Amino acid sequence: MSTIQILLSMAVCLFIGLMLTRLFKPFHLPDVTAYLIGGVLIGTYCLGRFTLGGFSFGFNQSVAPVEAFTIISDIALGFIAFDIGNEFRVKDLKKIGKQASVIGIIQALVATIVVDAALIGLHFILLSATGTDYLPLPACILLGAIASATAPAATLMVVRQYKAKGKLTDLLLPIVALDDAVGLIIFAVSFGISKAMYGGHMDVISVAVEPLLEILLSLALGAVLGVLLSYVEKLFHSHSNRLTLMITFVLLSVALAKLHFTPGYVNLHFSSLLTCMMMGTVFCNLCSTSEEMMERTEKWTKPIFLLFFVISGASLDLSVFAQPLFVLIGVIYILFRSLGKYFGAMGSAKMVHCDKSTVKYLGITLLPQAGVALGMVSTVAADSVFGHTAIGNTVRFTVLFGVLVYEIFGPMMTKWALTRAGDITAKPEGITARRENPKE
Repeated sequence: MSTIQILLSMAVCLFIGLMLTRLFKPFHLPDVTAYLIGGVLIGTYCLGRFTLGGFSFGFNQSVAPVEAFTIISDIALGFIAFDIGNEFRVKDLKKIGKQASVIGIIQALVATIVVDAALIGLHFILLSATGTDYLPLPACILLGAIASATAPAATLMVVRQYKAKGKLTDLLLPIVALDDAVGLIIFAVSFGISKAMYGGHMDVISVAVEPLLEILLSLALGAVLGVLLSYVEKLFHSHSNRLTLMITFVLLSVALAKLHFTPGYVNLHFSSLLTCMMMGTVFCNLCSTSEEMMERTEKWTKPIFLLFFVISGASLDLSVFAQPLFVLIGVIYILFRSLGKYFGAMGSAKMVHCDKSTVKYLGITLLPQAGVALGMVSTVAADSVFGHTAIGNTVRFTVLFGVLVYEIFGPMMTKWALTRAGDITAKPEGITARRENPKE
């Protein structure tokens, strides 16, 4: 793809994303939803189909493939994870650490169990009704594991846009961060079980050893980088130099997390999300000016996040609607994952004595799903056993359908829940008021 096409595509992404926030403003929709819908509009199934003078003003597989912009997604997720890591301050964790840990683990497990049970039941219903195994049991197990994952990006963007503050928000971000670690473990174990069901052989290394090592290695790498960042930061005093340093370390952590090793029979690799989260956690607890630095980073990362969500919208596969069976499985997946997340969060929040608003609305804020879940789907698609089978196709289309729904409606529901909980209040009029009354 040419440099002109790359720059043109990025410009179109930024412009469409910004314009749709203005278009949807009367409907009080979160900016994330506008970005995602903008991505759908310029994606392969809409404006991306058209070219002019050999250039595409959207995304299509021949001229401007979405896959060519994955580096932007990697960078955006790195900053999002780093930002969430800054929520793990020791002074705050002393108050909510136990609550966040209990809720984060239980809601993920409940979502997995509920989705597993629903899809396994659907498996037997379809099998007895048609005589054909349209929904293989290994696919049910994999989908249940993927159901545990929550999208930190959409949640963080809603919190940022509306400057949400309160008990629910304080608890939400650590839970979302912990959810990724728990989801990785659940997925790794379920992946091994699914392979055993399909091939009749249980691989202990891939089920237990590799996921544990991935988490430990990612946390260790993030901790080392966090310590280095906090010490090197002391060498600089200007805001611009410290901002540049922080950007450098986030890019470095994303790059290092791409490394993988294979000593013997064990595949060692890192999770960029966990690495960046841990770096942010260590940095915020060692650097006394970390809060001020993070406020400055938000202004720099805004265009990157906009690009990330528009590109995410462009990558949504609308062809899933052409498969009625996958739509049915997707609806069941969405319904029971939502029930699992909501009641899992509600029950565990009650267990650790959270306030009534948190108990009532926390589960709704955990519904968005995208990046981590799509990463799990990629793992299934790239696997030599499942990649080109009915199991791989079922998992891919079902999760893509779920992501399409969750990413468009999830941010709106998160905003509604945070507003009902009292964490989002009316925004100050700001620049609009100054434009209308310039003398004031």
